[in-house]
This record gives sequence, C-alpha cells and structure tokens, in this order.
Amino acid sequence: AVPLPTACSLSSQVQCADHDSDGSHDLIGTFETNLTELQRAGDGSPVEFECIHPEKKQKKKSYKNSGIIRIKSCKIVTEYSFLDYIMGGCQINFTVGVDFTGSNGDPRSPDSLHYISPDGINEYLLAIWSVGSVVQDYDTDKLFPAFGFGAQVPPSWQVSHEFALNFNPSNPYCQGIQGIVDAYRQILPQIRLYGPTNFSPIINHVARFAAHSAQQGTASQYFVLLIITDGEITDLDQTRQAIVNASKLPMSIIIVGVGEADFKAMEFLDGDNGVLKSLTGEPAARDIVQFVPFRQFKTAPRESLSQMVLAEVPKQLVSYYKWQGWPPVKPPEIKKM
Repeated sequence: AVPLPTACSLSSQVQCADHDSDGSHDLIGTFETNLTELQRAGDGSPVEFECIHPEKKQKKKSYKNSGIIRIKSCKIVTEYSFLDYIMGGCQINFTVGVDFTGSNGDPRSPDSLHYISPDGINEYLLAIWSVGSVVQDYDTDKLFPAFGFGAQVPPSWQVSHEFALNFNPSNPYCQGIQGIVDAYRQILPQIRLYGPTNFSPIINHVARFAAHSAQQGTASQYFVLLIITDGEITDLDQTRQAIVNASKLPMSIIIVGVGEADFKAMEFLDGDNGVLKSLTGEPAARDIVQFVPFRQFKTAPRESLSQMVLAEVPKQLVSYYKWQGWPPVKPPEIKKM
C-alpha cells in the first residue's frame, strides 16, 4: 500500500527495499508515479516502472535499473478517523465493573480501598469520575449499566460476579456518571465483600451485547468496559479466553488498578509486550485491553488519568471497523479538489 496525495497530478516517490528482520533494510531502488498512472492498473492491464537505485545509476554508466516493478491492481481506500465514526452516528456504550472482593478490605476501615473519606471520595470513585466524565460525552442517552463482582449480595447472600449496582438486574442503567456514583455509595453498606476475583463473567456479559451489535454489520455500536480492581485475579485463564473472544467484537476493555498490589496479571492481560493468547494458544485478533495503575496518577490532575486511560480506545475502535471493512453509518462528505 502506497500513501499518495489526493490530487491525481501530484507525484510521489515509491521506495523498494530488501526486507531484513533486524530492520536494516537495503534500498533496491525508487520510482516516481502519480495516482492517474496507478489507476491504469485498475483497468486490468499492469503498469510497469523501472526501479532505479540513484547511487548505482551515478556510479555505473552501463546501469539500467535494479528491476521492474509491476503494478497489477490499484484500489483507492478511504481511511476513516475516530471522529468520522462518532460524527457518523457510532454510539459508545460505557459499562462499569467494580471489584467488591475481600482483598479490598472492610469498607468501614480507613485502610480499605472502598473506605469513603470524610471529603466523600476514594480511589474507586475517582477512577469512575475520571474515565466516565470523558466517555459520557460520546454517549447520547447518558445511561450506563454498572455492575459489581466478588461480593455476597442480599437476600440470599450468594457470591455474585455480575450484580447490578442499583440492585435492578432487569434495568442496571444509571443516569450519568453521577448515577453510577450514587448507586456505588448506596450499595456499599448493603453487601459483604467476599471473593474470588473473577473478571470473565462481566467481560462475557458485555461481549454478548457487542456480539449482538456486530451481527447488524454496521459501525453503529461500540462497547467500552471499565473494570476497577485491586489487582488480584482468580480466573486468569477464563479471562484470557474471554478477552480473546471479545477481540473479535466491537469492544474495548479498560482496567484501572487501585491500591498498591502487584499488577503483573493486569499487565499480562494488557498485551503490550506481546499478543495475548488464550490457554489453548489462540491469539487475540487485536489488542483491546488498556491497563493503568491508579497510583501513578494520585497527585496528577484528574484529566491526565482520563487521557492515559482512553489513549487507545479511538485506535481500537477504528482498527475494528477497518478490519471489518465497515465505513461510518453516515460517511463524511469528501470535498473534491
């Protein structure tokens, strides 16, 4: 693929190199062309160019070329941006998952990560506000499903890994970020922190909605799951599989780690140091997980956390729709030159 100017008459230089795995590629030669010439290849007849190495041409009088480049086909592909999709009607669906496992500590104790300080905040609330305040701008109805996991919930006191923060499983939506905060504050004294720490149920929960949306075959719905956790995870293998499955769907996962725990498992799920694979060896179709440790932003402005957390979502959204070949629902008008 050769990026070319939109104006057909403007020429571009194309470089051809001998690929080396260590990055020390050797130049074979170059040629100049323009879009008008390349489009001739789209008519079914190949277009040929002499590949010229400038130094060899200068040194050797008998030098003709370093080979012939034959273009058999030419296709113009429009590259859409994140804003093209959002302005074109793509709806961001934001879901929050909150870790209520026992490793967080008793919420009544000042040592607990769920302890609400006299000024009314804790790390969980700060993370919800920081990320949610940015994401909500891309969500038109401002209704966000919010869930908890790892706690014993009334009335049966069974451990649940995807209970609605508002205790309404048939309608888990909270009105705006303030609605999530209010539901979190109200549910905290009514549940018992327990365990284990299982991520896969809530990932699979959101993935079911993303899968249903993907069946429509349009760039109309994208899902972002924010998981806030203290970092200890019990179902790592199941979570790996859940993420690999979700990587084929219009979905991104943001994990914010609170507290001072060892977050090696979260960094592993992030996949920045290599493609995440399931236990059976199946690789993720694309990188959809972004992990951020909250402790790095304790003294930083709130917007710096949201910028870091949301840095990859636009790229992930565009990469999914490009992979599927889906343009925006309402593509931007292309101005003719």
